[in-house]
Amino acid sequence: MAVKILLDDGYLGLRRDHPTQAITPPMKPNKIAAPEVHHAREQARHEHSSPRIPVEHALADHKRWKGLSRWMHRREALPATYLAVAGLVSDRTATT
Repeated sequence: MAVKILLDDGYLGLRRDHPTQAITPPMKPNKIAAPEVHHAREQARHEHSSPRIPVEHALADHKRWKGLSRWMHRREALPATYLAVAGLVSDRTATT
């Protein structure tokens, strides 16, 4: 089973290297393209970004924890700390 991932515009090189797995939004059409083409692109971008929103919010939640924003402690302690923060974020979002 091939893994597919939805990415933003910053990963165009990854899409080029793995066209069947790395899925990015459609490229911007030419300025002289028909209005229908521009509308279709906007709709495709919306359909592409909608499933990504919960994932982006979850990533942002973890980044808000100051202890993880700039890790200055022992490297070996990071996985356990990250799992603890992920559990706290998960519990908080499940109850709100």
